[in-house]
Amino acid sequence: MKRHKITAVPAVAAAAVLSACATAPTRNEQLEHARATVQTLAQDPYAERAASEQLRSAQDSLQSADAALSRHASPADVNHLAFLAERQAQTGLARADEARAREQVAQGETERNRILLQARTQEAQSAKVQAEQAQAAAQSAQQQLKDLQAQQTNRGMVLTLGDVLFDTGQATLKPGANLELDRIGQFLQKNPQTHVIIEGHTDSRGSAEYNEELSQRRAQAVAASLAERGIPADRIQAVGRGKDFPVASNDTPSGRQQNRRVARVFWVAGGHFAAATTPGASLR
Repeated sequence: MKRHKITAVPAVAAAAVLSACATAPTRNEQLEHARATVQTLAQDPYAERAASEQLRSAQDSLQSADAALSRHASPADVNHLAFLAERQAQTGLARADEARAREQVAQGETERNRILLQARTQEAQSAKVQAEQAQAAAQSAQQQLKDLQAQQTNRGMVLTLGDVLFDTGQATLKPGANLELDRIGQFLQKNPQTHVIIEGHTDSRGSAEYNEELSQRRAQAVAASLAERGIPADRIQAVGRGKDFPVASNDTPSGRQQNRRVARVFWVAGGHFAAATTPGASLR
């Protein structure tokens, strides 16, 4: 009798093990793959704002697939529910990626606009500083010319000297002209944007051809002297006016002396000399 009881215990245990094995759900690979995809979507920071509907549907389908597997539904039913969960999760991931890309583009555009605005602001500030510096330089140049006793005209600042720079009928500068030319040269060196026209004028005595040629040689002599003082040739223009533009009557000695003159016309310019350089023209 005791032997029959000993052999009955293993039989009961074996039956319990077989029952447990029969009720344990079988692992489904497609379901596990879907679970991983749904988890990836759930962890994406853009899921709630861009794919909340797809995330909820995927989670519901995954839950239904787990329930089907637990109640030993057919593999086809479990696989179908797992397929739905994965597809819904993949759609959600695509929407999250799209939202992320749009935000990155927007951030890039914002940064680009910020950089452009900063560059334009810097350009405007630089232009303002340059304009202020140019204005200050122009005002300084004007004051320096006034100190040289130049007069403001519609052609610019004009500094007029009599014929004391030359001997009568000659175009060779006298030694005493150096002091005046040094002052002019120093001014032009300090103001590199300033250009100058050297104009030679004569009185009415002598032929027009003679006076024009003499006035031209005198103007060129002054221009050459400034060039020797380091002033670039492209900032200087020599013009002989002859006797055509008197500033006083040629009927008196004093008037003729006023007409025998060398005038310097100064103005600020960034390029070549103006085409119109006659004394009545406006130089800009």
